[in-house]
Amino acid sequence: MGLGTAPSRTRLLALAHRLLGSPDEAARAVSQTRRPPVAPTASPASATAPTPAPVADLARACLELLRARESRRPVPRDPWDRSWPESRRAPGDLDPLDVLTPSERVVFVLHDEFTVPYEEIAPIVDRTPAATRRLGTRARRRLEGTEKMPEPDPARQRTAVAAFRSAARGGDLAALHALLDPDVVLRSDTGAPPPAHGARAVAHALADRARTALPALVDGVAGLVRASPDGTPRTVYAFTVLDDRITAVDALADPAHLSRLRLTPETEPAR
Repeated sequence: MGLGTAPSRTRLLALAHRLLGSPDEAARAVSQTRRPPVAPTASPASATAPTPAPVADLARACLELLRARESRRPVPRDPWDRSWPESRRAPGDLDPLDVLTPSERVVFVLHDEFTVPYEEIAPIVDRTPAATRRLGTRARRRLEGTEKMPEPDPARQRTAVAAFRSAARGGDLAALHALLDPDVVLRSDTGAPPPAHGARAVAHALADRARTALPALVDGVAGLVRASPDGTPRTVYAFTVLDDRITAVDALADPAHLSRLRLTPETEPAR
């Protein structure tokens, strides 16, 4: 099913149901995004307009609904914790696709179940075709239970964290958004900033804090530390970076947690 085709309402309902896991939400999403067909008497000018893309429109709408659903969770989901769905839903309500992030779910359903090419999915999830393909592979492995937490890439992580801090110090929220994955999660313990989901929410939660934080190695990988005047760490920010975007930030402020971390201040680049 290509994105430029005009599938039946039944086909669109099936797609929305797989993306959202709810027949009621699926019906609402289809009703809100279904475009009427171009009339046979359309003018020559309108005949040259781009072909309506009901599948793309529906997928974007479902992706936003999935992200909104995530943003309402009191505790952001950890995509690497396979016990997450079981611990928060009744066994009869469990949907296997719930182990996926919103973007992973959209890519997997569109490509593996509805045969939409990665090149056409990429604009929907705001990624390059290559990154979209990797997202699909990660989703497939996560569903199979074979996905493992990726090994840190120190160079890319240091670059992403430095760029994030620089954007925060410059008050550039647009740059912060661009560095964050659309499905980024901010996880936190006692005393740290409250949890958040999504690039906008995480950027706003961390912009001021990152502005005054200092670069440091957190257990050997790039992170940020906010310290008291006497140099005692108050909050540590550990970053997960995939495909050059920040996908998770763990904010730790509990003294018991901080005492177990190996923190090494990094020298700031000369200006």
